[in-house]
Parts: sequence; structure tokens; C-alpha cells
Amino acid sequence: MIRLLLAACLTLLAMPSLAGNWPELKLVDEHPVEGMRGANLSGLAECRGALWAISDRDDDRIYRLDQTNRVMRAQPLVFTPPPAPESGLPWGLKSRNWAVSFLRGGELDFEGVSCDQAGNFYLVSEAHAAVLQVPAEGEPEWLKIDQAMVRQARASGMLLHFNALFEGLAVNPAGDRLWLAAERERRGLVAIQRQQSVWTCGRSCVLLSEAGVEMQPPQMPSPQARSRDFSDLALYQGKLFTLERNAFRVCRRDADSGKVERCWSFAADALVDSRRYDQPFGLAEALVIDAKGAWIGLDNNGGDRADGETRPIVWRFAAPEGGWSAKP
Repeated sequence: MIRLLLAACLTLLAMPSLAGNWPELKLVDEHPVEGMRGANLSGLAECRGALWAISDRDDDRIYRLDQTNRVMRAQPLVFTPPPAPESGLPWGLKSRNWAVSFLRGGELDFEGVSCDQAGNFYLVSEAHAAVLQVPAEGEPEWLKIDQAMVRQARASGMLLHFNALFEGLAVNPAGDRLWLAAERERRGLVAIQRQQSVWTCGRSCVLLSEAGVEMQPPQMPSPQARSRDFSDLALYQGKLFTLERNAFRVCRRDADSGKVERCWSFAADALVDSRRYDQPFGLAEALVIDAKGAWIGLDNNGGDRADGETRPIVWRFAAPEGGWSAKP
């Protein structure tokens, strides 16, 4: 038994991504964003040859980000969403979301965006636990998702708390499998697949459900133990990548089980003095992974940064040494 315990300890020490000492991503550049009507950048996607953003305050538009200059100009693509479908969320959660929309705007509360190879956008509504498809041609429509998805997620401890529902999504290139990230208390990953016109769970929707707290990185002023969270998802080369806001890291996960394979921190560059916000939580809410690196978008909630910057920010990090598929 002692020999087995010693072997397990040595394995953890040899795998820094699982032991907590993650390699740091290197910041290449940062881009303030202008022209988002509602500000509050909440999602990013690479689609149709461009980088796109959404705001959780805007129900009727996606923004194409012009990368010609360091300051990205947001150019809106406007659409009209149909009424949201019934997803199976309880009345209490839905009524709170409805009430708060009058104060802050964004009744649909779009928190994540993804894109398939045909150029169709997929936007997840946190308020309704529903997914809107904005096609390359034609009118937007809500995916027909079996309500078993919400039932299974809630039975696993997810989607129980206001403002802690689905926070990110990713879709495969074929557009027939989709993953959703539940934000916190409990955080988790859910997968659904298209069966003709309906999106179903198959054997089970829930890949991962995880509770608990974790210390913020030491670069954070007065680090605290915060709830484990997911703030966005990305799919790259068949792997899921989770943006873990309060831990200031990105993790690669198995797309079928949600099991973590490797993580990378971005705390060192994100938390230099000039980039800090007077807010006790991480603000990274949007993630795109590609061969050359990662785009990470910040929702600053209208707050000022230490250097006086008030606009939403998109960071560009270089890919890690050995690429995103490198083993620990």
C-alpha cells in the first residue's frame, strides 16, 4: 500500500497540469473593443473567416471584430430572434431572469457562441437554457432540445442557482454534436447530439458535474477560495478546452468524458498591476483556440482597469510550446 501511495505521489509531481503548477501562456497582444452597444463581451468565435463576439446585453446582434488596427471595431450583424422555447427550467429561475433583464438589458442573456463548418452560429441563452442557431442563410431558430437535458443536468446538481446556468458552448464542425458548460455550484459539461430535427441526450447528457472551491492564483490581490467554474468552451482538434475564470487557466479535456488532460495558466500576464480590476473575481468570459494560440475575451462589467481602460478587452496568447496537443 505504501508503495502504491508513493507511486501516486510521484505521478502527480511529474504531471504539473494536474498538480496545480501549470505552465504559463505568453501574452502576445491585447485589443480594446469599441462599438459593442451593450459592451459586456461574453463570447467569441472564429467563423466565416473572422473573429466574432457577442454581448450578454444584446439579444439581436453578433459583432464581427475588425482586426485591422490594435483597437478592434465591432461591426454588428443584426437578426430577430423568435420567442424562446420552453426548456424545462423551473418558474422561479425563469422569473428572476425575466425581472433582472429590465434592469440590465439582455432578456436572452447570450453567454457563449460557436460556429460549425457551414458558417452557422450557435448562441447559448443562459436565461432560458436554450440554443439559438443563426444560419448562414435564412432566419434564426431555436434548436429543438429534448427537455431531458435540463432534467439530467439539474439531477446532477447543475442549473440550480440564478445566474449560474449555461455559460459557454462548442459545436463540432459537422454541426451535429454540441457541448454546453454549466457555470458553477455545480459546474459541469453536458453533451447533446442531433437526431433528425431533435437534439437528444443519447445514453446520457451529463459528462461531468463537479462541486467544490479552489484558491485563486497567488498573483491575484488577496486571493480567496472561490467556487470552481467554467466561463466558456472551445473545441479544437477533437478536444474540449474549458476557460476557468477564477483559476485564470485554460484546460484541455476529453470530449467524451470531460476528464482533464492538461492545463495552462494565464495569470502571470493577466494580473500584472496595470491590467488589474478592482473586482474580486476573474473576468475572462470568452475563449477561442486555434493552431497559433488563444483568444480570451474579458467582460469587465463596466469597471475600470488599473490603467484607466474601460472598454472590453480581447487578449491574444501564443500557443504553448509543443502545441495544444502536447502531453504533460
